[in-house]
Amino acid sequence: MMNKSMLRMKQSITILLLSISLSFFSCDDGGERLKEKKNGIEDVASNPEKDAEIQRTNLEHRKKLAGERFPCDTLSLVDFVLSNYPEGTYLVDFDKTLTYNIPRSAVIYYDKKYVLGVIAKSREGERLVEVKNIIGYDQSFIDLDSTDLGTAFFYFTLFQCREESFKVIWESPIPSHGGFNNMSLHKWKFNNSEYVKVNFHYAQGIGHIDYNYFFVDGLNSKPHLLMTYEGINFKRIIASLNEDKYPDYYEYLYYDSGSQVFPKDSIGFIWNSEEKVYVNTRNKKQTRLY
Repeated sequence: MMNKSMLRMKQSITILLLSISLSFFSCDDGGERLKEKKNGIEDVASNPEKDAEIQRTNLEHRKKLAGERFPCDTLSLVDFVLSNYPEGTYLVDFDKTLTYNIPRSAVIYYDKKYVLGVIAKSREGERLVEVKNIIGYDQSFIDLDSTDLGTAFFYFTLFQCREESFKVIWESPIPSHGGFNNMSLHKWKFNNSEYVKVNFHYAQGIGHIDYNYFFVDGLNSKPHLLMTYEGINFKRIIASLNEDKYPDYYEYLYYDSGSQVFPKDSIGFIWNSEEKVYVNTRNKKQTRLY
């Protein structure tokens, strides 16, 4: 029979996965845009026209302060997003490592012709999201109840620079609503293939979640998503279990004695390219989407 510690161990992993999945997929499609006024001043997040006006004013100010520029630079990308995306869409910034750091846009320039970026879109019918509410450690709690602050949908996006403008090659959903930290380009040690790690804080578990996008079919094809994470009593790491082009992973099981928590075992999950799911190597009925 399963002892209480093993039961708590399985419950921890289940709660983590459910909280991530439910927060991303269970938002109600209904709801009207909030029209709030605080101290007689209209809430900008409830006024798309005013929000766009402020964004445009800030952008023009940044352009005046910018030094030497180049075609398809970050300011041009901000301009493109503002002009071509639905209202309440933003190119997000990295989380600040220090209070007075200058915000750095979440972009990676690749071979001069391509730009990888993280875009946040406001949910239609709700108030617009505010970037300050979706970036940072404390902001990862927004997954518990994001409706009052608007609901952000993140997308990892590839842009191609064309004649001083941009073309969207693909966009891939990031299954989180808040707590963005940073992103970085890496090479998988197994076969030296490239992938981008998009890192989110996960304050509920005192840890972090990485959404790893592998370019298994090249940069111009939509990437393969594998989620990894680590916290006080949960951990998942990248692995290669069947030596194909798709990454696999190990899920760690933790033992909670009441006075200490430590890893007890690990279970491999292998990508099934036909079913488009990760499959537990010990229990074929247990699958994961990413």
